[in-house]
Amino acid sequence: MADFAFIFAGFIVGLIVGLTGVGGGSLMTPILIFGFGIKPYLAIGTDLLFAAFTKLGGTVNLARTKTVDWKIVASLCAGSIPAALITIYFLHSVGTTDPAVQKVMTTTLGFALLLTAMATLYKAIKGKASPRNLSAQQLALATQPRHWALPVLFGALIGALVSVTSVGAGAIGVTVLMLLYPALPLPRIVAADLAYAVPLTLVAGLGHASIGSVDWSLLAKLLAGSLPGIWLGTQFSAKVPERALRSLLSALLAYAGIKLIVI
Repeated sequence: MADFAFIFAGFIVGLIVGLTGVGGGSLMTPILIFGFGIKPYLAIGTDLLFAAFTKLGGTVNLARTKTVDWKIVASLCAGSIPAALITIYFLHSVGTTDPAVQKVMTTTLGFALLLTAMATLYKAIKGKASPRNLSAQQLALATQPRHWALPVLFGALIGALVSVTSVGAGAIGVTVLMLLYPALPLPRIVAADLAYAVPLTLVAGLGHASIGSVDWSLLAKLLAGSLPGIWLGTQFSAKVPERALRSLLSALLAYAGIKLIVI
């Protein structure tokens, strides 16, 4: 029965990610901690690899349609991957099972969820602008950031945040990209965010695995549910009232964030 519950949880999260594009870490980590009583360090480590594998399929499909701007992905990874490795080394040095470390992780996760809730609400309000078809010259200009160092800097901040909490590569990443590349159409922003999240969560997840923070059996059960869930969500994504769903999700994420901070 417990195995089915994990599979069902993976299916629901995959379905919501497929429908809305909201990062799975924002949903799965609180579910594992509050719903199943999983230790925070195990929930975070397992969820990082869960996110890497679930987002890989979407990235492959987007790459086939040439929607991914790889220059943007490279700029973000230049900051996020080193930051993730440094953060994992720090966690390895201090230990993830120490109660004080777990308290820091849950508090940081709480604030990350509040940021994600605000980012999700922002996307619900501002993210429905009509997509623009840009010419090759316009697209080249749209992929130029306000300053070359900003994607690297924000990538580093998100990389550290994701490594500690498993949250940030989804809604927060999209919001950052909207600010850095205001002329870039939203579908390309979402594609770039999804693509750079794969190596980031994979590196951070494998780093957590190296220090014993991944439950492989749990990961398999979650993926068994999430992969069909994502496929189904993408089939119905155009038929769901996105603004209403994102608004509801932002409220749930804010509730989970506050609960994590006060425990």
